[in-house]
Amino acid sequence: MQLTERQKKHLRALAHNAKPIVTIADKGLSENVLAELEAALSFHELIKVRVRAGDRDERDALLEALCTQCRCTLIRRVGHVATLFRRNAQKPKVVLPGGGRSTKDVK
Repeated sequence: MQLTERQKKHLRALAHNAKPIVTIADKGLSENVLAELEAALSFHELIKVRVRAGDRDERDALLEALCTQCRCTLIRRVGHVATLFRRNAQKPKVVLPGGGRSTKDVK
């Protein structure tokens, strides 16, 4: 999903006080982690993920693979925490400025 800078800024503001929902540790993207990420993205649309993997390059590669497999968009990464977004077509929750068709904001 292509997001404008205005939409990304809005999503960063919504996610500011959120805590990471999923933690990815040494075992990486296991089937259980991917299933949990799928469920969290489907329900919340906008989530934070903590990545406890080696160095910065390893974290970046892991997040890139995660975004590809879960079909989500990386909004921001600060240190070990990444903010991810994926629109739920059936029950959208996040209102995006400039064209979002959802009904309510994420809390």
